[in-house]
Amino acid sequence: MLDALDRRIVAALERDARISFAVLADEVGLSKTPCWKRVKSLEDAGIIRGYTTQIDPARIGFGIEAFIQVSIDFEVSDAFEAAVKRHPLIRRCHATTGEADYLLQIVTVDMMALDRMLREELSRLPGVRRTITSMAMREIKGDISFADAVGHALRG
Repeated sequence: MLDALDRRIVAALERDARISFAVLADEVGLSKTPCWKRVKSLEDAGIIRGYTTQIDPARIGFGIEAFIQVSIDFEVSDAFEAAVKRHPLIRRCHATTGEADYLLQIVTVDMMALDRMLREELSRLPGVRRTITSMAMREIKGDISFADAVGHALRG
């Protein structure tokens, strides 16, 4: 679990992963070297998995976002998961409980591309038996601060 200092470091990096160590150290109340060591420790522990750039899909032409529940034949689940990992339009995939086996989050440029993707690509992935598609109308919340979530969980 993260201590209070680690939570401050993680919160600062969640806000701006490009922050310099000097600014980060100042923000969390450490000198530069101990701050760097803390970040390195968080990386080594796998708590910080990497640093990415967040792209707005709509601004680069991906105006359709959909969530697809997928039921498969489990004998080929490894092949299905491998195919999902390779597919460039599938943003996220979660194994789920309930009626469907997986929940996919995908993006496409328009409705015709979504139709084509569902019929010609997704339906042909290994073991796919059934899909149910829900369209995203607008995003209400796109992410959380894990530093805040840890702090909230510790209070409860």
